[in-house]
Amino acid sequence: MMYSLGFDIGSSSVKVALLDVTTGKALSTAFYPKEEMAISSPQPEWAEQNPADWWNNLKLALKDVLTTSKVDPSAIHSIGISYQMHGLVTVDKNGDVLRPAIIWCDSRAVQNGNKAFNEIGKEHCLSHMLNSPGNFTASKLKWIMENEPEIYARINKIMLPGDYIAYRLTNQLTTTKSGLSEGIFWDFKTQSVSKELLANYGFKADIIPSIKDTFEIQGYLSELAAEELDLHTGIAVSYRAGDQPNNALSLNVLNPGEVAATAGTSGVVYGVSDQLKYDPASRVNTFAHVNHTNIDNRLGVLLCINGTGILNSWLRKNVAVDLNYVQINDEALTVEPGSNGLLVFPFGNGAERVLQNQNPGATVKHLNFNIHTRAHLLRAAQEGIAFSFMYGMEVMQQTGIETKVIRAGMANMFLSPIFRQTLADISGATIELYETDGALGAARGAAYGAGLYSTLEEAFASLEKVEIIKPIEQNTKSLKAAYKNWKQQLSED
Repeated sequence: MMYSLGFDIGSSSVKVALLDVTTGKALSTAFYPKEEMAISSPQPEWAEQNPADWWNNLKLALKDVLTTSKVDPSAIHSIGISYQMHGLVTVDKNGDVLRPAIIWCDSRAVQNGNKAFNEIGKEHCLSHMLNSPGNFTASKLKWIMENEPEIYARINKIMLPGDYIAYRLTNQLTTTKSGLSEGIFWDFKTQSVSKELLANYGFKADIIPSIKDTFEIQGYLSELAAEELDLHTGIAVSYRAGDQPNNALSLNVLNPGEVAATAGTSGVVYGVSDQLKYDPASRVNTFAHVNHTNIDNRLGVLLCINGTGILNSWLRKNVAVDLNYVQINDEALTVEPGSNGLLVFPFGNGAERVLQNQNPGATVKHLNFNIHTRAHLLRAAQEGIAFSFMYGMEVMQQTGIETKVIRAGMANMFLSPIFRQTLADISGATIELYETDGALGAARGAAYGAGLYSTLEEAFASLEKVEIIKPIEQNTKSLKAAYKNWKQQLSED
């Protein structure tokens, strides 16, 4: 028997999956913490986490998986890592973390990115890096340089969250081309770290770790890590990718024209293209996909909406405190599509790229005390999340991504019949749901990277479709009218 482990390092929790390589099925999965992981906000628009918390929650989840599965650890041959994108971990010459990680939903570096965009040149940034430096990893590092110079002076290497986990596993400081592209360090025309960005920000080139391919043996489990994790030394760490490219991988979205979506704390639509295209306003972003090479372009065009599942979670905690998520859906289903004119805008979780880095906050419009009930609010919130997806998908069309079929995991907001049906109705796309997740996708990717599968087709041969949602014609008219009104209200704000 051969097994592969997948670690998915999210901002809400860390999930671990154990894949039976022979059958292609998940043998055991677990996650920690059981409630959402804390995000520290020392100042408004800041978001930080302690990298040690990711490692500790990984250990707890892995312990559950090993206990439940009862597998012999010597039969585990590969480890793959999926991780929250765009974060920044800084370490000194001893490999010790210097400050809390600045994570994806932190908005402090927006002005740094805007300034660099103008100074480097918009045309150069977009044609070479396919994005504005924006509020991404490189800009966050610039913020540290300007505001915490004593910490910056001690930095030996910078890492993305997945790089940090790989370091804890292998004791080697490495990164990937895909990771560097999501940090806006990568020049797609020169196929190297951008000299122009380094020069503008004043970074030394040696602050970047050595670069590995997404699918390759990136190191082996060290003796220290093996002891901490109750595993055997020498397991290959053979795959690493950001959560959205990895989610697309987990859904077997690898070729031009294929589209994946997620809707957890934040929401993402991710389409694959073979063209070096970009959005001139940088409202959607293009990064190297997991199977991108210097010869064959495979670019992931990513739409991110920060405020999706977090809106649903906020309503459960503050408005529908007596309901669980299934009951929320049941109550919302008592209201007709369109929510009788009530509109919700889910932009309450930091600066939104699709709104050109504006941070307007979440709003409710057209609330009528004589008409609307809690059920209307619960439905309008889910419709507003779907509308925000559609708004971004219209931007994606300008980069050549036509969304006819959306693949998603049977999880988070896609468990809601209201959300998924609304998205199908307003987009006209068919939604295919699969029983998979990021941790299982990382385990498959690692098995391929370590040579346990000879091709990616073999790695995903066992992936099963569990449900198909098609647009319902009688809903389309009212929902498209509601979306038109929603979009008009958004443009007027």
